[in-house]
Amino acid sequence: MKFVIVGYGRVGTRTARILREEGHAVTVVDNDEMKVDRALDEGFDTILGDGGTESVLKQAGIEEADAVGGLTGDPNINFAACMLGKEFGCRTVMRISEDYRQEIYERYADDVDEIIYPERLGAAGAKTALLGGDFNALGDLTDKLRLATITVPENAPIVGEHVASIDLGADGRIYAHGRKREPMTIPLPGTVVEPGDHLALLTERDELESVRTRLLG
Repeated sequence: MKFVIVGYGRVGTRTARILREEGHAVTVVDNDEMKVDRALDEGFDTILGDGGTESVLKQAGIEEADAVGGLTGDPNINFAACMLGKEFGCRTVMRISEDYRQEIYERYADDVDEIIYPERLGAAGAKTALLGGDFNALGDLTDKLRLATITVPENAPIVGEHVASIDLGADGRIYAHGRKREPMTIPLPGTVVEPGDHLALLTERDELESVRTRLLG
């Protein structure tokens, strides 16, 4: 498959590397000459320019691409790249920050295929979203991490808290949320934990039990 990655910062770099390691063709777009030079040094096909403009994306091969990831720190560039990608039939994945108000999130969510919070998902989540996978398909991350799904009981201390505000520190992350028989997805900023909800955890391998205890009591 062919992917266009707009933004070669922390998330874009790691996402591009993971995709290439899995045998996919990746073209990087960035408007920072230093980042472009770094991408070229790492062997990526790279375009210097604004990833939110059609001419630049055409140079990057958007017309033949399967998906485009707007992974810069600028949501306007990311959104523009995704909307242009849509015009060429690409799957679109947009990076935003976790501090967006819910109505802003929902406006973007209506127009793109997937929104990612790099602070929670990181590059592996971006890669999975680009490939069209679900968030239970992250088992290949690393042997140092562990994945688990928990069901929240009625007396859990996190009942009533916003999912996005639950801080597990360096021990782990909540990367997806589901309710009853609904599929698990990235939680909206306003999502509140209710009894019976399902949470997908990504933790250090040795910290899973302590994280479960902190969440469930």
